[in-house]
Order: sequence, then C-alpha cells, then structure tokens
Amino acid sequence: MPSSNMVEIRWHGRGGQGAKMACLLLADVAALEGKFVQGFPEYGPERMGAPITAYNRISEKRCTVHSNIYHPDYVVVVDESLLDSVHVTGGLREGGAIIINTPLSPREIVPRLRGWQGRVCTIDARRISEEILGRNFPNTPMLAAAVRVSGVLEPNRFLASIEESFKNKFAAKPQLIEGNMATLQRSMEEVQLG
Repeated sequence: MPSSNMVEIRWHGRGGQGAKMACLLLADVAALEGKFVQGFPEYGPERMGAPITAYNRISEKRCTVHSNIYHPDYVVVVDESLLDSVHVTGGLREGGAIIINTPLSPREIVPRLRGWQGRVCTIDARRISEEILGRNFPNTPMLAAAVRVSGVLEPNRFLASIEESFKNKFAAKPQLIEGNMATLQRSMEEVQLG
C-alpha cells in the first residue's frame, strides 16, 4: 500500500462484464478486514456493452474525499478493446500500475498504452474464467489480479474473507462458491507482473 495509507483504484469495463460488481466486492472484503472503503460506479447512459467506470478508495483512516478518482494508484481494464477508445492511463500515478485483461504479455501490450512508461500487468481473465466457470466472467479474475498487484489486501486473508462474502452472496447457489474461489486462486497465480 502506498505511503499515504490510501489506495485509489479505477476500473474500466463494459456494461455487463461485472466491473462494478468486482469494485463493490473489493470494497466489501476490505471493510471486513477493518479498512475504510469506498466503492462506487460512475453512471452515464448505461447499456449492455457501453464503457463504464468504477472506483475504489481503501484506507487505514477515514476518508473525507467523495469524488471520482482522477489520479489512481492502479487502473484495472476488464475489456482490452477499451484501450482503443478510452484513455485508461489518464491520470495514473507514476509508480502505479495498470492491470489489463488480455492474453498478451505486458511487453506486448505496452504499444497500445499511449506512452505509459510505468508498470504493466496482464492476465488472461477470459481463458481462466472459461476454463473454470465454463463462461466468460472476467470480473472475478480481474478482482484477484487487482488484489495481487496492488497489495491493498494480504492475498490469503483476502481469499478467506471473500469466501465468507460468497457464502452470503451465493447462499441459494452454494455450487458457485467453489468455482469462483478456484478462479480467484488461479488468477492470483497467473497474473503477469510487469
């Protein structure tokens, strides 16, 4: 966690991909671990497939800032196609990192990042979710990658806390817990740290 004791994360995705849900899950788990949190989407003319943005603030101290995040420490890109239409690295702090859902390596994706010179991490969230869950649910792998790259939560505690959250969220569908937990675990192992 950066020295200011506050981590700011900006999520970029498309409507229906679960970026908002991943953002809110991260906030829930961080709160379970005693952190002060904010997790919120930015609403526009939302529709399935339209670009969306969501934000997290996670801190050791109460946060009195209640605005969008313009200079995030980390950016999570749930849909690689957004690199061509949204300036995802805009405002990204020097020393921060961008985490992109792509089968490409960090080195291969750099030319599409509009001159970003900082840390680039990639993960093939689609492949992981399709192999484990049988469908493309990129938000779960991206959530794990965000935790691993940012260090905002200790990985083993995160996994234990999110399993508790899933038990509540999926109380009527407990069969979903095992697959989501396996997806999180594999994603933490496979994220390519640039």
